[in-house]
Amino acid sequence: MTSPAPTLPIFACRGRVFRALALAPQAPVADWLALLDAALKRSPSLFDGKGVILDAAGLGSEAAELEGLITELSSRHIRILGIEGAACEAAGLPPFLIGGRPAADSVEVVIEEEKPPMTSLTIEGSVRSGQTIVHHEGDVTVMGSVSSGAEILAGGSVHVYGALRGRVIAGAAKNPRARIYCRKFEPELLGIDRLVRTAEDMGNHLRGQAAQVWLDGGAIKIAALV
Repeated sequence: MTSPAPTLPIFACRGRVFRALALAPQAPVADWLALLDAALKRSPSLFDGKGVILDAAGLGSEAAELEGLITELSSRHIRILGIEGAACEAAGLPPFLIGGRPAADSVEVVIEEEKPPMTSLTIEGSVRSGQTIVHHEGDVTVMGSVSSGAEILAGGSVHVYGALRGRVIAGAAKNPRARIYCRKFEPELLGIDRLVRTAEDMGNHLRGQAAQVWLDGGAIKIAALV
């Protein structure tokens, strides 16, 4: 009697779509790394568990320079998924990307992804220290405060009706028109699109006041909210 053939397990491949933060270093790299270290000292968990795309458009195209920078970032536990804006390609480096796709891929047929509809997220109450709110599809409104050590990452604008003492990044879905509003301005870190500023860079002239933050001419602007 012939025994039945064993059933083999199915080998399955599934696609995944994910978002990543982008770092845009500027020359001289040593000065930029010093600013990064200051931000990490202020917010040690800023990149914890997050994949990062390295936007190298502001650097040279030498492979050794990029490799050295990636080594420096790795020593700070920043995981680089790929590189954008680099003209060269070197063995051993993460994939070079063009528009978020590997540069080596030659694509003749372009299929555009349908973007999810923009929605708003309202948080009744405050965001406590250690909490992270991620909402890539639109604005985030916090009816209370954002505590020191808390983090908000929004695809649109962020509105805080209380004190802003934590870290907020608006426009994370490549939306340079996003803004940040708060009733009491005491943040650890602010960012819009790919640009960030730490508390040390902001000064104290607006501390404790109602304020708004926006992007103008490639720079983060902060002003009192009248």
